[in-house]
Amino acid sequence: MCSGGFAKCLGITLLPLSIICVLCNILLFFPGGNSVDSANITEEVWYFGGILGSGVLMIFPALVFLGLKNNDCCGCCGNESCGRRFAMLSSILFAAVGVMGSGYSVVISAVSINHGPKCILADETWGTPFSNGDYLSDKNSWSKCSGPDGVVSWHLVLFSLLLVMGLIQMALCAVQVVNGLLGALCGDCSCCGGSDGAV
Repeated sequence: MCSGGFAKCLGITLLPLSIICVLCNILLFFPGGNSVDSANITEEVWYFGGILGSGVLMIFPALVFLGLKNNDCCGCCGNESCGRRFAMLSSILFAAVGVMGSGYSVVISAVSINHGPKCILADETWGTPFSNGDYLSDKNSWSKCSGPDGVVSWHLVLFSLLLVMGLIQMALCAVQVVNGLLGALCGDCSCCGGSDGAV
């Protein structure tokens, strides 16, 4: 598969992942599926790792990757492959933006999983009873949260999804960096009606 076509496949994969990340982040504003006061929402949710990092910032590289397949590359500086090579090279910059965005989401998710959720404690106050991920290996400790119902599993599942999808996005953007370099150096076989991109 040529570099432009491969980049389009990466873009097609990144778009639904970014949408899912945005949805996960939105759901985290409703601990255990309940509407609560904004002061009682886990702090890391407000960093918008899924909405900004793996969501909005991922839309730009995804759209650029999708457009590489149909890029009009002919006639740049009198060289048929010049435009395509430049487009593939510029896609590396957008891939780097994607890596930074998904990396941000991964860091926020990992920190939040480690800290645990904010929940109602036995004394009916809100707090974070867990630290350093101690609840991950001890499900019995989840009883420290008396509410909202299912808040610990809600927090853990959604942030874990953000973590995994962020890692996948990072990997796909890293692959596009390599693909973009190859496309810039070797040209794209789909350029200008089947040209191999040779100078």
